Amino acid sequence: MATALPKLLRATRALQLIMMAVITVIRAEGTVLDRVLDARHRTSCLGLRRKPYGTFHAAQIKTGWGSRCQRPVAIVEDNEIVASAEQYDLAGMIDGRAVPVCGIGSVLIEPSHRDQGRVLIQTLVDDGARRGAEIALLFSLQGMDDDVRNDFQAIPLTDVTLGVTQSLRHGAPMTMVRGGEERDFAAIVAMGRVRAEHVRLHLDRDIDFVQYVITRKRLLAGLGPASARQLHFFIAEEGITAAAYLVLSVVGDTWTLEECGDRDPSGARVGALLQALIAREPVERRPTIQAWLPPGFLPPQVTIVAAAPSTTAIGVRILRSTPTTPPYSADDILYWRNDVF
Repeated sequence: MATALPKLLRATRALQLIMMAVITVIRAEGTVLDRVLDARHRTSCLGLRRKPYGTFHAAQIKTGWGSRCQRPVAIVEDNEIVASAEQYDLAGMIDGRAVPVCGIGSVLIEPSHRDQGRVLIQTLVDDGARRGAEIALLFSLQGMDDDVRNDFQAIPLTDVTLGVTQSLRHGAPMTMVRGGEERDFAAIVAMGRVRAEHVRLHLDRDIDFVQYVITRKRLLAGLGPASARQLHFFIAEEGITAAAYLVLSVVGDTWTLEECGDRDPSGARVGALLQALIAREPVERRPTIQAWLPPGFLPPQVTIVAAAPSTTAIGVRILRSTPTTPPYSADDILYWRNDVF
């Protein structure tokens, strides 16, 4: 048995290489892209009708970052789309080193074509590695069979529910609050890099990327049914410069903190922003506020009411590790909800 196992592994790998040589992954364009979006829409939980769903995808590709770094791909066999995904060129940081990252999202595999789905993911990983990627991220682990995950390990993320203490003034705190604008993105990037500099693994978010992820959430709110979803992007400023910010998605009485930042290491301005938003809309029942928080970050006005392993699964695969690279814990990783594709 001991001698048969290596032969079996070699035979399995040889079969995979044969399949990858036969199966072709193409960029999804024109009618192929329309059919890919048709299939995705049938399983989507975004709450958009089909036409707005297509507009949502097209608008992302037209952004500065999306036009360079996002590609829809598919495998077509006998005029049937058997697997599809989005490939993203991301920038990351590992232990203080800038590294290219291959992102894979919106994976859709026909149930009877799991082998082709596995080949699709491996082909995208190999393509990313050829172009220098040291990490691959898979944004579609939920419900995916173990053999299709291709050795991706779930990133340890924690869903937290936040409580916000009432301001001692029993109203909105004395904080200069305004809507976020394009001119704020440079300050947002700077805040994010300071916050992440002691974290082992995180994305390196530049101005184009921040604009892209906030635009995605704005599109999702604007293209959906009236009042079904809102996006709040607010700045606390000093002079005319952003000193803190937050991005909130609002669905019913649930607020999701997509991302935030503060020049104050304590996060006190982010806490004040949350207090101001709650005081602005006084109701009998306070909103439920959900978030992922960076390691060690908790504004003084905020408490963690509940915490549980995240229901959103992101897979990571280190493509160029060393024997001395230790595994990543929850405290080693900073990842915002806004950056899930």
